Amino acid sequence: MIQARLQKVGGFMAGMVVPNIGAFIAWGLITALFMPSGWLPNKHLARLVEPMILNLLPLMIGYTGGRLVHGPRGGLVAAVATMGMVAATRVPMFIGAMVMGPLAGWLMKQIDRRCVSRVPVGFEMLANNFSAGILGMGLALLGFTLAGPFVGGLTAALAAGARKITTAGYLPFIAVFIESGKVLFINNAINHGVLAPLGVAEAKQLGKSVFFLLEPNPGQGVGLLCAYWLFGKGTTKNSAPGALIIHFFGGIHELYFPFVLMNPLTLLAMIAGGFAAAAVFVAMHAGLVATYSPGSIFTAIALAPKGGLLPVLCGIATGAVVTFAVAAPIVARSPAPEAGAEQFRFTTEPAAAAAPSPAARPATILFVCEAGAGSSVIGAAVLRRKLEAARVDVPVRHAALSEMPAGAEMVVCQRSLAARVAQIAPRARVYAVDDYINSPAYEEVLRDLAPAAPR
Repeated sequence: MIQARLQKVGGFMAGMVVPNIGAFIAWGLITALFMPSGWLPNKHLARLVEPMILNLLPLMIGYTGGRLVHGPRGGLVAAVATMGMVAATRVPMFIGAMVMGPLAGWLMKQIDRRCVSRVPVGFEMLANNFSAGILGMGLALLGFTLAGPFVGGLTAALAAGARKITTAGYLPFIAVFIESGKVLFINNAINHGVLAPLGVAEAKQLGKSVFFLLEPNPGQGVGLLCAYWLFGKGTTKNSAPGALIIHFFGGIHELYFPFVLMNPLTLLAMIAGGFAAAAVFVAMHAGLVATYSPGSIFTAIALAPKGGLLPVLCGIATGAVVTFAVAAPIVARSPAPEAGAEQFRFTTEPAAAAAPSPAARPATILFVCEAGAGSSVIGAAVLRRKLEAARVDVPVRHAALSEMPAGAEMVVCQRSLAARVAQIAPRARVYAVDDYINSPAYEEVLRDLAPAAPR
């Protein structure tokens, strides 16, 4: 229950941040290039850095949070409300935007739900505009006078505490919580909800932050997948090379999570690698200038500050080597999936008794994940190629869980999301996958669609 709630919170946070990652990268590149310590120092262009981090990015997060709850109207009110918090302090208001955005959207939704039937005919537009304006004004004043200063002080206090922990040498121990949380698919809550706001506050003062490196570091995943590639057996050995390439270069870390879950002892290797990588980052004063997403080696290189690339690469390499060294004997001594225990079986799970018959042909197949921009993109591409090879003409789209329609007919998702998918779309047939590259769930989809495929 706790895990499911954390995944839901993490998914919503990702839904606010991930669509705006391009803006974060734009700000990070401007910072890395034009700040006085950047690659191409330019005092005039560097004036873009502070307005973007203090105003643009929090407003975009707030708007996105409100839109997720109540569409464009929720987003409009959320942006106005977030502006009140932004104007109240010089601290980057990411935590405030993540709270105020959804709250403003929810309040607008409640007002619309209760008042729409009471508005006289012909006054709908007037009522809609004034209700949004009045609510936005009220929340902006509340944010400016109370919420903004409080969240700003809280953010500053958290950033100061994080710096003290880093200075004292205790930061590597955070690997225990990060690596354990990642394989439970609450990586979005950890990265976007905790580490990113701390990193932004530190980067504003120091020009870079080690907190951007801790969760998205691809080194541990590389070490684990190399261990499976060289010492694994059966399906895991065959899946590891493809997962390794996508993980390291594409930055989709969810691909290696099932490899840990099918052999929980490998979590020790992930923690050891994360600890070693963080220790190197701290010792070499490594850091990035902006939020590191997706967790690709290309993103790490692009967001490294001038003169700071070597420490970043050393930490990533250390995480990979230590993880591989610990994981290799564990993987080598594990039984092959085909001959192993029940935990190695990959199955599909129809989520509802009211699901349509297997021969029913859906208008669209949805592949969903928390944010709709990571593992679902990979899974949808793999499934799309399999359908094309089988000459089954059914479109495959990827989507965030929060944007999945209730009338969806056929949905593919990671196993940990199957129950939530069934709640949102109770009549859909749900296929749960553990392996995004070679899951038997894809063959199950083909078998169910074959009777309806054109001959």
